[in-house]
Formats: sequence, C-alpha cells, structure tokens
Amino acid sequence: MSMEIDNELNDELEDEYDFTNMKGGVRGKYAKPYHEGVKLIMLEPDVAKIFPDAKSVNEALRSLAKIIQQHGKVI
Repeated sequence: MSMEIDNELNDELEDEYDFTNMKGGVRGKYAKPYHEGVKLIMLEPDVAKIFPDAKSVNEALRSLAKIIQQHGKVI
C-alpha cells in the first residue's frame, strides 16, 4: 500500500493572523507545573448529569469534607 504525503499547507487561518514574527515559543513550557497541580477524574454518566462542571463537583466535595471534619471520621 502506497501512502502519499500531502506537503501542501492547508492553511485555513485568515490573512490577518500573521505568526511569522512570533519567535521563542516553547512547547509544553507550563505542562509540568499544570499537571502537578491538577487531578483529573472521570465522572460516571449519572453523576455527570448532577455535576456538570468542575465548580459544582468542588462545591459538593467541600461540603462533604466539612461534614467529615465535623464528625471527625470518614462516613
């Protein structure tokens, strides 16, 4: 099977977006610090219906954490 490589630039950006003068960008510059401070979890579909975004999940978990701290044990 022969695969042809399309070297032609399929640029869909408008002409006003000129990145030729942008120099010195570093790929992944903030990746490590970002990943060190972020915990990613996957919600089951039924839970995601109730908690549609990170803010709602965090609010619910903070409320639960407060209850746990008040009772001095994990429920």
